Amino acid sequence: MRRLLPLFLALLGLLAGGGAGFLLRPPAEEPAPIPPCGDVTAAADESAAGQADGAEAEGAATDPEAPAAHEYVKLNNQFVVPVVEAAEVAALVVLSISLEVTPGMTEQVYAREPRLRDGFLRVLFDHANAGGFGGAFTQSDNMEILRGALLEVARKSLGAAVTDVLIIDIVRQDG
Repeated sequence: MRRLLPLFLALLGLLAGGGAGFLLRPPAEEPAPIPPCGDVTAAADESAAGQADGAEAEGAATDPEAPAAHEYVKLNNQFVVPVVEAAEVAALVVLSISLEVTPGMTEQVYAREPRLRDGFLRVLFDHANAGGFGGAFTQSDNMEILRGALLEVARKSLGAAVTDVLIIDIVRQDG
């Protein structure tokens, strides 16, 4: 009996979990309608009518099929920067950075990520040593100085393909 009780409880839990998963599954999605095949001229006429109404001109800005003007590349790891005051670490600043690049540059960014990270860390350490992460460090003036310096380093490595540096997350932990 002692050996059967754990087996029975495990089986009961498995059945209860399976039953709950079955009952709580999301509803089935409706299949997408497939346009009828055959009359190609009717489809061309409908397309021309849509252009005449100007519907396509309005939808071009919000068309999800349109190619993106920029790609966003999130660097894999966060940046951890110590804030040193009086020869002691007074705080740690943790940042997540993404780059806005021209389409097709994602692989080149990842290929040069070690060099980018090194350059970014140099800028971040200099910013911390100059007092950039002290006080109200998230003021827009301080952040613009930091973004400008990071953008300069990114453009040295990747050229004009980098259009902006985005600071996604920034946290300061006082110690």
